[in-house]
Amino acid sequence: MIEISNLVKYYGDKRAVSGISFTVNQGEILGFLGPNGAGKSTTLNIISGYLSATSGKVTINGYDILEEPELAKKNIGYLPEIPPLFTDMTVMEYLTYVSELKQVPKTIRKKQISDIMKMVHIGNVSGRLIHNLSKGFRQRVGIAQALIGNPEVLILDEPTVGLDPNQVIEMRKLIVSLSKNHTIIFSSHILSEVQAICDRIVIIHQGKIAADSPTLELTAQIEGRAHYLLTVEASFNSIQMPLRAIPGVQNVALLSERNGLIQIEVIADGDLDVRKSIFYTLAKANTPILEFRSASASLEDIFTSITSPKK
Repeated sequence: MIEISNLVKYYGDKRAVSGISFTVNQGEILGFLGPNGAGKSTTLNIISGYLSATSGKVTINGYDILEEPELAKKNIGYLPEIPPLFTDMTVMEYLTYVSELKQVPKTIRKKQISDIMKMVHIGNVSGRLIHNLSKGFRQRVGIAQALIGNPEVLILDEPTVGLDPNQVIEMRKLIVSLSKNHTIIFSSHILSEVQAICDRIVIIHQGKIAADSPTLELTAQIEGRAHYLLTVEASFNSIQMPLRAIPGVQNVALLSERNGLIQIEVIADGDLDVRKSIFYTLAKANTPILEFRSASASLEDIFTSITSPKK
């Protein structure tokens, strides 16, 4: 659906993007992350056709964004970090104007706007001036304009910024529902949101791709280790050495001890599944297991480990 190949962008002598390549598959929600100055916004602007690349290629649904810009852009709906709203218009006036810009046929224009307003829950404010709307409603109007013309690709840059917790939850549900009919690039500094809704994550750092992996596999790929948390009824000294003897186990640590129960962390080689061995080892020691779960590092931990300056 989206193919980025050897993308390079210079601003004068400064190279902002350094030969990055990745694809976004149809129906996928891709989290696109990077610290400030990493080249993330530049890349999104090139994908959307707002900027031209110094070299490299971007195709949207088979259309080259540079050589066939009109055809490529018809497949893109873009919500930048600051929504492109005309605040002296009503919501209906604005969406009608966007429909005219996108050359939506007059025969379907009115129905499409009505369907989109219903989808993003702004029908009850259609007659209000945009500058009188709350931040949450303005974000929804921004998504509505991106949906005009029924593009196959949505690029959403910081769509939840400034929203309260209830609005964030509503926006998350909306984005997930949109993925049924759209391919989505989702960029945000709220990493918990990215981790919650994205199928795959690309992290860009210093103009280069530092990670590209399905969300659930990212931790193991970056760390090469598996983390398990257990609550057991035993003394730490009685189980520490048997657990450490399991092939693939790298460390066993005591996290807490109370009323005869201990919580431990077991760190193992990410290439080996040691869960059965842990279970049988503790069963042989007559140690009841009250809790046993995987505990991967958070996306914040991974993002920091990739993008922090190395000492």
